[in-house]
This record gives sequence, structure tokens and C-alpha cells, in this order.
Amino acid sequence: MQLDSFVVKERPDSRTTAPHILPIYATSSFAFENLDECIAVFQNPTTAHTYSRYGNPTTDVVARKIADLETFNLDFQAYGIMTSSGMAAISALFIGLLRPGEQILTQGNLYGGTTELLTDILRPLGIEVIFADLRNIEQTEKLLHTHPRVRIIYAETPANPTLACVDLLALAQLAHHRDAWLAVDNTFATPILQQPFAFGADFIVHSATKFLNGHGNSIAGVVVGRDFELMRQKVWRTVKLMGANCSPFEAWLAHNGLKTLALRMRRHSANALALAQFLEQHPAVSRVNYPGLPAHPDAEVARRQMRGGYGAMLSFELKGGFEAALRCVNRLKFCSLVPTLGDVDTLVLHPASSSHINVPPDLRLQHGITDGLIRVSVGIENPDDILADFEQALAA
Repeated sequence: MQLDSFVVKERPDSRTTAPHILPIYATSSFAFENLDECIAVFQNPTTAHTYSRYGNPTTDVVARKIADLETFNLDFQAYGIMTSSGMAAISALFIGLLRPGEQILTQGNLYGGTTELLTDILRPLGIEVIFADLRNIEQTEKLLHTHPRVRIIYAETPANPTLACVDLLALAQLAHHRDAWLAVDNTFATPILQQPFAFGADFIVHSATKFLNGHGNSIAGVVVGRDFELMRQKVWRTVKLMGANCSPFEAWLAHNGLKTLALRMRRHSANALALAQFLEQHPAVSRVNYPGLPAHPDAEVARRQMRGGYGAMLSFELKGGFEAALRCVNRLKFCSLVPTLGDVDTLVLHPASSSHINVPPDLRLQHGITDGLIRVSVGIENPDDILADFEQALAA
């Protein structure tokens, strides 16, 4: 049989077979037609792809979609870069933008890994970290006045794990008045419930591992910025040289999750509110942190900044402290004890003994991360099943 019998001849009326699902470009590098093209692309990497550590068609599509979600209905575009994890996104942002002697002003109730990055990695590099209560705008303004080298105000809102909410508009105005940037971790809210760019933020980071993916089957992160040149020259270059790029397969999995993000966040929010209301009335519980509750100290800020719900995340403190938390978590049957969040399943964590175990106890306790605090990522299951599990667990 001749070789050309295997070749499908193109018909004049044929059309391109376009994929319905985003393809995975599982390639380390990309071929050039000639050396002239190679030189042109390396001189201007935005024109085409060269090497998947620099960029990949699959990851670029997902980054662009997340950037579009963060700027939906706003009058400008943003630029996104996918990274290998949420921590890689935060690291690339800080290392790309800051120099020794400059400062970060942030809150004390951050995700434990972020706190460790700031204190154990960035401080030895000469980047000073100032912890404060960013909800206190007057105090924040004074700190900016006494620390003129602050280049970034970094906020989580709602915060992990206390669900504290900060006034993004006020912080953006303070930052810009001092020629600084406001960077916001929007992992908990997602762009479905909150768009920090609408309140003046300059950068947004996500652990795409969490709600953007939603199914617990990949690790990825993303940085989104308003200034294309700044993102390209500072953040993308850092991602490229640190090797912090996202793999196309991980990006592809996140892309699949984005298709149901709006549906999931509505159900997450409804279930979380139901659980928060149940816990609020339980005699074993001393405090419930959920911005959708009227009693939450930052409920008004959350109402101004969030829309369509208040998210899946809540935390609550038991009156019996560490021992009560231990008994409660160990008795759960339907919900899972897992060191992550954002899945379709309900996930439980005891921060003091896991995610925040390496945070100095005085800093942790000062900002409400107590030994009796339990964090819950409320899933999209039948809410009756979730409530029944906590009811029996708290009966102890």
C-alpha cells in the first residue's frame, strides 16, 4: 500500500475542525519556520510562543479568562498570568515588584503560608513586613505616614480564617496617595462575588486550586494586574525566571472548573449561610465568623463590596477551646478533615494545629485565630446533610 493512501486530501469546501473543549498544549517548546522568525519572537515574546516556561496557549487562555472575569462590566482590561500555585502567584508579585529596603503593609490574620512567606523568606531578603489591622483606616493611614517605604498594601478579604473584611476603596485611596499599590487575595470571594478592581485594587491574586477549579484535582495560581507593562516587565519576568509557571494540564483543569463557577458559588453561599445561622444559635459555640450574618463586625463592608452571596467560607469558635475543637472535628462523619478549601465537598480544618501552626502564637491570637477556632469550607451538598453532621459532632 502506498503511503499517500493514508493522507486525507483537503477539499476546496472543507473548513477547519475547531475544538469545542480547550486543547492541552502538552509541549515544552514551539517550532519556528526560520531563524528570522525565531529572532523576532525572542525580541518580542508577546507575539508568539517559544517555550512553555515563558507561556503556553492553554495557560494563556485560562489566565485571560480569569482576567476577563475580574474586569467584567468594568471599563478597562487586565492582564493575567497563571502560576504553579497560589503561593507562587503571591511570591512572584512580591519578588517582582519589591526591592530590599521597601515595605509591605498587611494584616495579621492572613493565610498561614502567606505569613510565613513574608516573615521567613522576604524579611531575610531585606523586605520589611508591617502587620496591622487594615480595618482600622485611621491607624493604617498613620502607619503609611510613619513608614514611607511601603510599596504594597496587601489584603485578604474575606480573610483566612477569620473572615474579616477590609474596605478596599479606602485602602486603595490610601495606597495611591502614597504612590503604593493595593494587592488583594480574592480567593475566598472569587470574581463572581467580588471584583477588587472595581474598588481601585492594582493587583489580584488567586489560589486557582480553590474555588476557581472547585474540584480539588489541581494546583495552580494566578496574578491579575491592571498595568500591562508592569505585569509583563516585572511579574511575568519573575514567573519566567523563577520557573513558577503553571503547567498546561493544571490550567486546563482549572478552566473546566470555571465553567460552573457561578453556579457553584451561589450554592456554596446559600449552604454556608444556613450553617452559619445554625452555629450562631448553638450553645457550644461562642462566635461565628461569616460576613453574611448581621452580627458580623464587617457585615456592612461585605455588603458594599460583595454581591450575590458571601461565599463558602466560615469559621467558628467553640467555648471549650482546643479540646472541644478536637472532639468536634474527630466526630464529623459526612464532612472531611482536609488541609484545603474550595471543593464541592464540605471541608473542615483546625487552623491552630495545621495551616497556622508555624505562625507565632502571639500574632495568631492577637488576630482572632484561637485554639478553639474551626474553619469550614462549605460544599454544595444537600444542606440537611451538612447541618446534621455538625449537629451530631457538636453534641459531644
